[in-house]
Amino acid sequence: MERLALVIGAGPAGLMAAEELARAGHRVVVAEARPSAGRKFLMAGKSGLNLTKDEPLESFCQKISAEWLRPIVAEFGPTAVAHWARHLGQEVYTGSSGRVFPVVMKASPLLRAWIGQLVVAGVEIRTRWRWIGFEGASLVFETPDGRQAVRPSVTVLALGGASWPRLGSDAAWVPWLTARGVDVTSFRPANMGFTVDWTPHMQRFFGQPVKGTALAAAGQSIRAEFVISKRGLEGGAIYALSAAMRDGAELSLDLAPDMSFAGLAERLMKAKPGDSIGNKLRKAANLDAVKVALLQEWVRPLPGDPTKLAEVVKHLTVVHRGPRPIEEAISSAGGIAERSLTGDLELKALPDIFAAGEMLDWEAPTGGYLLTACLATGRHAGRAAAQRLRERP
Repeated sequence: MERLALVIGAGPAGLMAAEELARAGHRVVVAEARPSAGRKFLMAGKSGLNLTKDEPLESFCQKISAEWLRPIVAEFGPTAVAHWARHLGQEVYTGSSGRVFPVVMKASPLLRAWIGQLVVAGVEIRTRWRWIGFEGASLVFETPDGRQAVRPSVTVLALGGASWPRLGSDAAWVPWLTARGVDVTSFRPANMGFTVDWTPHMQRFFGQPVKGTALAAAGQSIRAEFVISKRGLEGGAIYALSAAMRDGAELSLDLAPDMSFAGLAERLMKAKPGDSIGNKLRKAANLDAVKVALLQEWVRPLPGDPTKLAEVVKHLTVVHRGPRPIEEAISSAGGIAERSLTGDLELKALPDIFAAGEMLDWEAPTGGYLLTACLATGRHAGRAAAQRLRERP
């Protein structure tokens, strides 16, 4: 009987697993529930596909929350990801922040080249094949041709986490695995915005970026911009600190990070006595209208004393109602627990079934870390599955 390697999920982790299995000479079928492969991958690349981050491997791996996954990510880190993209004919460049992008910026050329390479290698991608659980030792799918049961020699699960369910990551697989003895940590949003109940005076700032600000939470600090939206706060700086905020850490803003507290207080003291507090902030602290609006939103009334005013400018506590729903999050935390996996990412309760990508219990900030880790875990699981097939007579 011909041995079949089945990969469920045609995102980055699943396609990388398929690539490794095909490279080892095995017959590979990729089952994808959506009408086409890589839909979340394409969405992530709409504003520029951030493949990875050009930084030392050790500090890169520290951004992966699960320490047990860091050695796997180290096997296929930033340098390897850049080389892989070039091998697919997609030259890359490193931006000023260290983020690595394809020169063309878009995800579609890389995905087309990747799928083309897989097809040449013999990989069969079956779209609209939705996994609906187990039936004995078989995996059952809803397909355009009706219900199909498949019993592969090895399987790699790469179905994603629980964010962006409209693109396929709906975590429907959780009860099927837990019923078979796999421990799954509850999903939570990651890399998400936070809800703020704005007063009407903030409406004119919706959609505006807040620049030149330092943000701090749980001992972490970052200088980057974020966006005021109708629903609250979003953007790279918020996402970078979102895990700490989600877990209860207070977020504070330094609206004048290039000025010392003493220097700012002195400048406010020297302001014209007749100026309004808003004018003093604009002239003495160089705050633009959106920063003044944030101060007025969260500190009412603003203190007239220059020292106390300098304190709130340098340490403005953000008032929010918690993270946006997981359906709106860029990624998710939680998933298959380490205790349910071997070092090869094989499910202990389900021999010959491996898992990769956001199905696993980890999280990482945006900026290339997420995608690199998905590729690395898919590669690791695919190689382990191929090795399992080689070991069999």
